Amino acid sequence: MRIRLGCELSYDFPQPTPLVAILTVHYSHFASLETPDHLVTTPAVPIENYRDSFGNWCSRLVAPAGRFTLRTDGMIRDDGNFDPVGTDAVQHPVEDLPTDSLTFLLSSRYCETDLLTEEAWRLFGDTPPGWPRVQAICDYVHRHVTFGYEYSSPTRTAAQTFAEGRGVCRDFTHLAVSFCRCMNIPTRYCTGYVSDIGQPPPESPNDFAAWMEVYLGGQWWVFDPRNNAPRIGRILVARGRDAADVPLTLTFGANTLVGFRVWTDEQAAPAL
Repeated sequence: MRIRLGCELSYDFPQPTPLVAILTVHYSHFASLETPDHLVTTPAVPIENYRDSFGNWCSRLVAPAGRFTLRTDGMIRDDGNFDPVGTDAVQHPVEDLPTDSLTFLLSSRYCETDLLTEEAWRLFGDTPPGWPRVQAICDYVHRHVTFGYEYSSPTRTAAQTFAEGRGVCRDFTHLAVSFCRCMNIPTRYCTGYVSDIGQPPPESPNDFAAWMEVYLGGQWWVFDPRNNAPRIGRILVARGRDAADVPLTLTFGANTLVGFRVWTDEQAAPAL
């Protein structure tokens, strides 16, 4: 399967403004790219690329005053399979966890485990550990939180999502991440593309999505509390502790977002 993917973000800047963008496909997918989704700007400016501490590909630049557009457009090969499922994946005792997973047990900007631990153990303490426990957390969050773009807030935390019972995909994910960490399961926040391939109509508006990866049975597994079902064509852009680590753009000055498009479209195989 071939998927064309990309995005276009347009801003108005009142003055030259430093900016960091995390918009290109994660390095773990580089081998699958037929056409790299290089970041292109209009007008063109110098771009410095680097890897952050989580391995995400970041682009650093200075946006000029006026209208400024960031765009990516690439082609990637996908196996066409749904997200892997491992219902017998076990939960590891904390003392047996890999050292590099321990960061993902801790409280973070949007995932306040200290505020949610008591609720987490009340809700999920009697569930079987491992995959069934994580699935129970996703089932609960999927039912408890009402989705709506009108509920989007850049400052809403997991504890606030739990109290308000509403949000967008990042809020679903922050709450599920927090509950998993409270139950001593290392959990990473992820952002990227999720296609509607294989889904019944009508298709949802294209947007960047959020999901999580949990460490069970010696590996990381994808869980998606917003959709709460395996999907085809899930393509990682970045991962971290929460959304504070993986903003699409981090701007260091005033600006107005005036245009936003995302696409993930299945493409025909190339002619022989």
